[in-house]
Amino acid sequence: MKVAVVGTGYVGLITGTCLADLGHHVICIDNDRSKISLLKKGKIPIYEPDLEPLLKKNVKAGRLHFSNRIQEGVEKSQVIFIAVNTPPMASGEADLSYVAYVAREIAEHLKSYRVIVDKSTVPVKTGHKVSETIQRYCKKGVEFDIVSNPEFLREGSAVQDMFHPDRIVVGVSNPRAAQIMRQLYEPIKTKFIVTDVSSAELIKHASNSFLAMKISFANALANICELSGADVEQVVYGMGMDHRVGAHFLKAGIGYGGSCFPKDVSAFIKISEDLGYPFHLLEAVEEINEDQKARFVKKVKDVLWVCKGKTIGVLGLSFKPNTDDMRNAPSLSIIHELLKEGAKIKAYDPQAMDKTKNLLKKIQFCRDPYQVAKGSDALLILTEWEEFKKINYKKIREIMTTPIVVDGRNLLHSQEMNEMGFVYKSVGRS
Repeated sequence: MKVAVVGTGYVGLITGTCLADLGHHVICIDNDRSKISLLKKGKIPIYEPDLEPLLKKNVKAGRLHFSNRIQEGVEKSQVIFIAVNTPPMASGEADLSYVAYVAREIAEHLKSYRVIVDKSTVPVKTGHKVSETIQRYCKKGVEFDIVSNPEFLREGSAVQDMFHPDRIVVGVSNPRAAQIMRQLYEPIKTKFIVTDVSSAELIKHASNSFLAMKISFANALANICELSGADVEQVVYGMGMDHRVGAHFLKAGIGYGGSCFPKDVSAFIKISEDLGYPFHLLEAVEEINEDQKARFVKKVKDVLWVCKGKTIGVLGLSFKPNTDDMRNAPSLSIIHELLKEGAKIKAYDPQAMDKTKNLLKKIQFCRDPYQVAKGSDALLILTEWEEFKKINYKKIREIMTTPIVVDGRNLLHSQEMNEMGFVYKSVGRS
């Protein structure tokens, strides 16, 4: 099939590349000429495991192309994905101006039947607005269908998630569009769920908000564990063994971040408010998430007593491992607060340092964890990169000014760290 993907951000680039690998002919479109030039050379502007070789493979095979002209995508493609950014506004609602612009552009070049797919995460009823916009600006008599096809990609494993999803959701108002989407995804063997457009739009926000709620529940539970002397790891393990609860996303730490959970929870709160239902449960989820970062900073201050003039080493900057994404990364809030306290910050991350340099100007970036630890009064673990488990912590202890580790991700074992002579603090564990 011939497919266009408008927007070469995280979702658009992965969607386009993977659809090409399934055998379709794909044009990825973006108005950023420098990005298109980079992609044509087989280079990608993000870090995502397995993506770059897959992109090069499909460019070489002639199935994947890049352009800055929406007209080209509309004229040559049967299915057109809208995968542009929907950033949050100050009110919490999603900024849909990019979606509206692309919808109008598509309409102005539409000459025959096309399936237009909302892939961006959008509020319920957006499909209706996209349909209205295209109807308003396209030539009379031209047929089209709007489909909602939410993505469920996890950064760090997005390629595998695309090829092996738990389900594929398509929201349609016409069986013809559903059949075309079945054909598009036919090589992927999984549950294919067809709903109305509004239900598909809500499934995305509901799923991410529920997962964020599980994380905030685990973090609230961690605080109860600290106060009672219990171990949150043991508590959530016992909970997770119940199949009605499940173990996934019951991980205590310093809170969730990234481009999805914060934005989607905030947007869902605003969507519900606009519909006349105050979603107090999700308001509490947000509050707990923000509080968790503040509690971690307090934990650091308590163990150091005075932060001013102290050197604090940071391991991990990205909001999660296996990505360079710094959007809403908890590390940013934590480091900002410690800088306000007068601390000197040294940091290392396997992938995210280049992006962080544009966000934090007053910290020292280091070549490895040992340079971070040397001369530090405390070491903070803010992202659970696998390589941080393999560090020689005996060596780390020798080169630190004081052997203090504050583990925001419960990456290490308390007993082992204590036996090595560290003052070791974690989240929800004594």
